[in-house]
Amino acid sequence: MTPEKLHSIFERVNKFASGHELEVIINGGRSALTRFANNMIHQNVAEEGMVISVRVAFDGKTARATTNKTDDDSLRRAVQSAEQLTRMQESDPELLPMPSQMTPAVAHAPSRYFDSTAAVSPEDRAAGVGKIVDVAKKNKLVAAGIFSSSESFEAIVNSKGLSAFHNQTSSEISITMLADDSSGWQKSNSPDVAQLNAPRLAEIAAQKARDSAHPMELAPGKHTVVLEPAAVLDLVGFMFFDFGAQSMLDSRSFLSNRMGTKLFGENITIHDDVYHPLQSGPAFDGEGVPRERVLLVEKGVPKNLVYSRGGAAKMRKSEFAAQIHAENADATGHGFPLPNDIGDVPMNIVFAGPAPGEGKSTEQMIAETERGVLVTRCWYIREVEPYEKMLTGMTRDGTFLIENGKVKRGIRNFRFNQSLVDMLQNVQSMGVPIRASGEESFDMVVPAMKVGGFNFTEVTKF
Repeated sequence: MTPEKLHSIFERVNKFASGHELEVIINGGRSALTRFANNMIHQNVAEEGMVISVRVAFDGKTARATTNKTDDDSLRRAVQSAEQLTRMQESDPELLPMPSQMTPAVAHAPSRYFDSTAAVSPEDRAAGVGKIVDVAKKNKLVAAGIFSSSESFEAIVNSKGLSAFHNQTSSEISITMLADDSSGWQKSNSPDVAQLNAPRLAEIAAQKARDSAHPMELAPGKHTVVLEPAAVLDLVGFMFFDFGAQSMLDSRSFLSNRMGTKLFGENITIHDDVYHPLQSGPAFDGEGVPRERVLLVEKGVPKNLVYSRGGAAKMRKSEFAAQIHAENADATGHGFPLPNDIGDVPMNIVFAGPAPGEGKSTEQMIAETERGVLVTRCWYIREVEPYEKMLTGMTRDGTFLIENGKVKRGIRNFRFNQSLVDMLQNVQSMGVPIRASGEESFDMVVPAMKVGGFNFTEVTKF
């Protein structure tokens, strides 16, 4: 797909429309995945396609219909379906007109497309898996996981003259190394496949599996923990939907009555920044509005929300506007395609690093810990109480006892019940933020963290 082909499809759709406001979103690309288990490849799948989504709006009503075909009959049916669905809606006095073209927030957004990633073949992925399996066999372990690669595009054009196009590549490796009574895990994702080091990831996962063998049982309670970036990511990911305007308007945000107050530790500063070199994704949102850099938390104080066009308009008229100084709230480029029930969410989270000279590697954090627990990752996380962001979940694939500044041995996994608010008030030290991948949340740029008083409530059976 190119911008020229996109406009050609839009013009074909437009000739079937009845003169109402019209929006066309096209997403597509090709992706492939090589899956392995028991030290062998057992699946290779590939998919190519695109979806054309047509939205019309008139009389305060809007609806959309989709098709994955580009012939005239299919495009005509999509337009007709969207128009018919729109007529069936109730009129919404808060529905805004479709936007016209806007000036980009950043003149030259970074490219997230790498030819080398797009060119990854099944043989390349198989070779990468081969190196992972070699590490597993060398360590008498069993490896399982995936190696995937893709190239994709997303584009939006409307009848007001708006046009936005983005393409990118992606690559990902996830590895679990299994022993008789222990396991180790590593995962990495990047638009640039050259940033993935399969043997290195495999060696780390293998070491975790070896070192956590024959785990001992450590009594639950409040422990000092060193959380690797993947563990940090999957925990903090539960709070960012609350930084959207719609969440505040619905009175379901944990930030209600807390904006502008000292909620976290002084060392916590967070941005939403799609332009950060370790981030990915388009520089526009689901309505084509340019994404802005937004300071979410500054030195522990929640400062700003993110806004869709509709969310900003509603916020300006709401009871919350004066409370959070949002009388002049404007769209920040964090909305989703209309109609939706999500509203607005920051999706390009970047934690600020520690001050120069204060950053600690994971090894340094361990060396400075008299007694604690090293956590590789967490899983099966669920929110128990929304206002304090109380989470429950379990550690997995590499949980270790730290004593006298050294990793002593593997321990059986814990279940935890931990408030995110409390956790981010008790961050004792941090590493340099990296692009991290987990299983419970989207990729972010986060550091490893040493946290005091992390609440483990129960020991698991493995």
